[in-house]
Amino acid sequence: MERQSGRREFLRAGAALLAAPAIGSRVLGANDRPRLAFIGMGKMGRDNLKAALKHDTEVVAVCDVYERNLNWAHDMAKGQAKTVKDFREILADRSIDAVCIATPDHWHAYMAVEACKAGKDVYVEKPISVSIDEAGKMVEAARKYNRVVQAGTWQRSNAHFQQAVDIVKSGELGKIAMVHTWNIGNEKQAGMGNPPDSDPPPALDWNMWLGPAPERPYNVNRFGVDPKDHYFSTFRWFWDYAGGMMTDWGVHWLDIVQMAMGEETAAAATGVGGKFWLTDDRETPDTLHVSYEYPGGYVATYENRNSNAQSMFNKGGGILFFGEKATMFVDRGEFYIVPEKNSDVKARKVERSDNGHFSHWTNFLECMKTRQKPASDIDLCRRSTATCLLGNIAYRTKTRVTFNGAEATPGAAREMLVREYRAPWKLEV
Repeated sequence: MERQSGRREFLRAGAALLAAPAIGSRVLGANDRPRLAFIGMGKMGRDNLKAALKHDTEVVAVCDVYERNLNWAHDMAKGQAKTVKDFREILADRSIDAVCIATPDHWHAYMAVEACKAGKDVYVEKPISVSIDEAGKMVEAARKYNRVVQAGTWQRSNAHFQQAVDIVKSGELGKIAMVHTWNIGNEKQAGMGNPPDSDPPPALDWNMWLGPAPERPYNVNRFGVDPKDHYFSTFRWFWDYAGGMMTDWGVHWLDIVQMAMGEETAAAATGVGGKFWLTDDRETPDTLHVSYEYPGGYVATYENRNSNAQSMFNKGGGILFFGEKATMFVDRGEFYIVPEKNSDVKARKVERSDNGHFSHWTNFLECMKTRQKPASDIDLCRRSTATCLLGNIAYRTKTRVTFNGAEATPGAAREMLVREYRAPWKLEV
């Protein structure tokens, strides 16, 4: 009875905060130090914190439902930031100018929309949502409340990616009818294993971690935080919280493809694959091939496999733009151009010269002051996230899915554009 009473008090407190009106924000001057808070202090959250600390910012709060990560973030901020377990305390703090959201994917949309309503600018990790409807509401909130919202697709801020995009746009490669993207590796067949459900560790608020996702018993793989902090959390491999490699890595590559080819979301997708190799309890496929048709008149593909690491390019991931005059490969380390036979295009190679993640944060902080749209404005990432989600929908429904920007066919695909939130959470702009 005591536990149920505490839960009722928690829900009542949450309802009061959810009903609070939008809070005005201060206007930053050129010399003002932005006051930042960070929500979700796993590996990516701490990477973002590290980047922000290298800029002229004031980190005033860090937030996580897992005490270990919260303590690590507090130490990174040199003890200056207060520790918070309920993100709604941060949204209610009028002194905070912006929040960074690096929680599991299923929380991104709700927190970003509420932050906009609270008058805060937002840096939100990719993929920005787990449904296309959520992504649209995030854009709606950013525009309605006049917020700067930067998505974590930081490759857009890397100089060599920008140069590669400019080459595509210039027409140097000629007409491009196909682009290929991939992530591959050779993983042990046991994968992450099949641990039984159990009680959550005392240092974790499992109910709050689940939030708007369906109620499930705690499982170490669903939570997925590495005790030794060697790998990113395995929540990515469960449909309740994320979209597997298609949205975790595919969104990075396809975001650059769309940046180079016209910023359009795919108009159609087909997907095949399954769990053909790994024997663990993940739900998302370990073998996947998705093909996209774009309104601009080209095809893009995304491939993932966990059973073989041979790409013929000695690359575990990347993008190939196939032009009539030349092919260009690009990844996070370099790009190079291979001319077609009898082409006048010159072969060349350009290596990465800067830190794109650091530059992405520079861009976000500058836009907070200028009120310009950032490099990965929320609407741009909505488009690339939607493309990836369409690929997953095509795979899961085993159909060719068409999309006009608002509606999808067939009916089974249309139903997957929206996801249901668990009470008391409700996404409202």
